[in-house]
Amino acid sequence: MRYIKNFQEELEVFKALGSEIRVAIMNLLLENGKMSMNDLAERLNITNGALTNHIRKLESCDLIRVNTDSLVHGNQKMCEPHLDKILFILTHDLQPHNEFKSRLRAGQYSSYEVYPTCGLSTASSIIGEVDDPRFFAHQKHFEADILWFSKGYVEYLIPSIIPYGSKIDQISISAELSSEAPGSNDIWPSDIHFYLNDTFIGMWTSPGDFANVPGLFTPDWWFPNWNQYGLLKTLVIGYNGVFMDNIKISNVTIDQFHFDYRDTIRFRMSVPDTARHVGGLTIFGRGFGNYNQDIEFRIQYSPISTDKIEL
Repeated sequence: MRYIKNFQEELEVFKALGSEIRVAIMNLLLENGKMSMNDLAERLNITNGALTNHIRKLESCDLIRVNTDSLVHGNQKMCEPHLDKILFILTHDLQPHNEFKSRLRAGQYSSYEVYPTCGLSTASSIIGEVDDPRFFAHQKHFEADILWFSKGYVEYLIPSIIPYGSKIDQISISAELSSEAPGSNDIWPSDIHFYLNDTFIGMWTSPGDFANVPGLFTPDWWFPNWNQYGLLKTLVIGYNGVFMDNIKISNVTIDQFHFDYRDTIRFRMSVPDTARHVGGLTIFGRGFGNYNQDIEFRIQYSPISTDKIEL
């Protein structure tokens, strides 16, 4: 997903979509998923030379990706859409709060319960053996930059080093996620549940376990039919509810927790065996996937009234 908040900064995106031919290209790619340059030119009834300029424009704005398919005679260039959504933010943000930022590697969980298929890995090697949950307790699990399991959960202690006398107004969590299928399957829905301190705060259904193309940052040694990349998701818990990518998914609010500078905050990602779609979970960290980031946390805070501070 791509967020557009500043129209001036994203002017090239609007220019790219301001052409009927380029809109037709996007529609064809969204309909078919992936097409060669030759097929696109034929469907649009234009020359390959004319098509190339339009493709470059769309690629430069990150609206599509172009890869060379070595399995096809002549190493044809294949085009596919890069974004699943473009979201326009038409309201101005409120005055920014004080903010504490932190990040955790995928393997820096504080507790877990996982079931095969499962595993975890650093950017250079698998930790232990795959499909053996015992290795989630291995001393190297803190170094893991990717992990996956078919059902169960992992839980993280959210770093919250905010000033004395502060209360928490909002928590944002960003991570690259996908389902976990045996091998891989682009159509493999999974209901991923989110909890704060054992309170269910919402659910997001991952559409699949993606391995159709290599992840942009996934190591070259990684197995081609394994999880390659996920979708970057942002979960926000505030005074108006819980939002996933600015879409409300729950009425739970941050003030129900009464979090302040003294509290321990536990964040759990779970695929329970009672879910409608038990399709597992993969968490991509730095060195894997398409976004090269760890699990990122942002805590917005403000002072508690002096008469409410208790020692």
